Amino acid sequence: MLENINVDQLLKSMEQQLQQYLKDRAIEQPIIVGIHTGGVWLAERLHQTLGLQTPMGVLDISFYRDDFTRVGLNPKVRPSSIPLATEDQHLVLVDDVVMTGRTIRAALNELFDYGRPASVTLVSLLDLDDRELPIRPDITGQILRLKPGQQIKLLGPDPLRLELQDKNA
Repeated sequence: MLENINVDQLLKSMEQQLQQYLKDRAIEQPIIVGIHTGGVWLAERLHQTLGLQTPMGVLDISFYRDDFTRVGLNPKVRPSSIPLATEDQHLVLVDDVVMTGRTIRAALNELFDYGRPASVTLVSLLDLDDRELPIRPDITGQILRLKPGQQIKLLGPDPLRLELQDKNA
């Protein structure tokens, strides 16, 4: 399954989709925000390819997770950095994998602490379509279905590649 997925090809497709999406909405200089860690790697590539002049933002949603009390704090917590005011700005939120929607909900909560954006466009390399919350990417590289117990992880940053992990193995 993963051997057939070329991350660079998916990124090119996502870049074209995002360019068209932004053009259709007359959004010229959005603020790209990546979610640690894989989302940041993808956001950096998109930011560079789109030639944006606005600085890129980075989120670590560890303190915003709804399972914080159950799983504890991620030992690799990094600071979030949004270099511009988000009030009335168009944001492009980038994550590597969207599954349940909970990471994106946490990211939105954190983003709104910085101000009320005009819009948020969600971009994801993979959509695992296993929702617990009604959140779907606007731009996605590929939709995948995994077997129970399987997880997928983006490794990188250079080269970017996907790894299938099986909790049952």
